[in-house]
Amino acid sequence: MTTSIRLFPVFALLGSALFVSSAWAADAPKVTSQQLAPQLYLVKGSGGNIAAMLGKDGALIIDAQFAATAPLVKAELDRLQSGVSVNTLVNTHFHKDHTDGNAALAGGARIIAHQAVLTRLQSDAKFNQAGLPTETFSGEKTLSLNGQQVMLRTMPVSHTDGDLVVWFKAQNVLHMGDLFFADRFPFIDLNSGGSVAGYIANTKTILSQVNDTTKIIPGHGDLMDKAGLQRFLTMMEQTLAEVQAMKAQGLSADQAVTKGLSAQWKKWSWNFITEEKWIRTLYQA
Repeated sequence: MTTSIRLFPVFALLGSALFVSSAWAADAPKVTSQQLAPQLYLVKGSGGNIAAMLGKDGALIIDAQFAATAPLVKAELDRLQSGVSVNTLVNTHFHKDHTDGNAALAGGARIIAHQAVLTRLQSDAKFNQAGLPTETFSGEKTLSLNGQQVMLRTMPVSHTDGDLVVWFKAQNVLHMGDLFFADRFPFIDLNSGGSVAGYIANTKTILSQVNDTTKIIPGHGDLMDKAGLQRFLTMMEQTLAEVQAMKAQGLSADQAVTKGLSAQWKKWSWNFITEEKWIRTLYQA
């Protein structure tokens, strides 16, 4: 099931960089919902992908997109289950396109995140303090809600220094946050504890834990599966090898950008992480 609600254009901050989708300029984006399993949905809109598990205990929401999007997200949740309220909100990391809507969506409900997320959001004077995480942890944490067990697992540094993934075990659905960008170059926030080596290592770890029927929610892009995650890993390993070879030849970062990556990787470039930005990220690995 897929439905949509119109959303007026907004300007989005992804990490510290301005990210304005070219699609927004041509047409107002949509908030859409896609059913993944009974009472479990993928909600897409103007920011990171949301997972929503609905039921008698209320809604468990993974990530919050932007505050401007929150009324439309709430309206879509209410359409899926009339009168539902958010019981628990989980942040996969601290970036604004995943946390800005915390206060508007949670409305006083508990907010769970990695300790580093709380630390970073507390230091952001522009962040609505009503949306700060109320619970932090490291390692694994199991939530029991709507008759289901949901496992949260913090990950070693990779996209940032405060990432976690969410397993809906019974449904075989995994929300990876920004540890996965579907068929595009990823943003690795090196200024916020991110690590290329860590990012690749975490991808390998998760690949060893999913199977061919696992539904994988990336931080950005369409629903993926194990094959899509393997394709993502292959891209990262091979492009890293190409950049390392250029460094070994004595090329500077600027020269590596001028030379570029192999033609097969051109389609992975997008309006936020272009080929140039990806090369410069890999050059620092």
